[in-house]
Amino acid sequence: MFQQPQQWTATGRRKAAIARIYLRPGTGIIKVNGRDFENYFPQPISRMQILQPFELTETTSQFDVLVNVCGGGSTGQAGAVRLGLTRALMEYNPEFRGVLKKAGFVTRDAREVERKKYGRPGARKRFQFSKR
Repeated sequence: MFQQPQQWTATGRRKAAIARIYLRPGTGIIKVNGRDFENYFPQPISRMQILQPFELTETTSQFDVLVNVCGGGSTGQAGAVRLGLTRALMEYNPEFRGVLKKAGFVTRDAREVERKKYGRPGARKRFQFSKR
């Protein structure tokens, strides 16, 4: 008989951030880089964004989540964790895909920082023009 695995893993990316997600059956504890979820993401918007996949699939306190995230800033890391959680939940139950896709969580946000061009102070900014 087929035995379901006790852990589901997924990877999420956003901007320069990469998050590895380990989803295990449990009581709803979320640890990010060994710290509590509330301490690692002090902004309430980031916390809300990360919890959205659980709220949509109504699995809020069914899993313990271990997250390893590196690179980027707090917004990028929160987006990477959300994508990773979405992918892990879809691995756990493929029927969640329809609900998560309708909310726009399955698609990776492909926007990246534009590179700096030579002869300019930034990617698009120019030095002040002087006619005389």
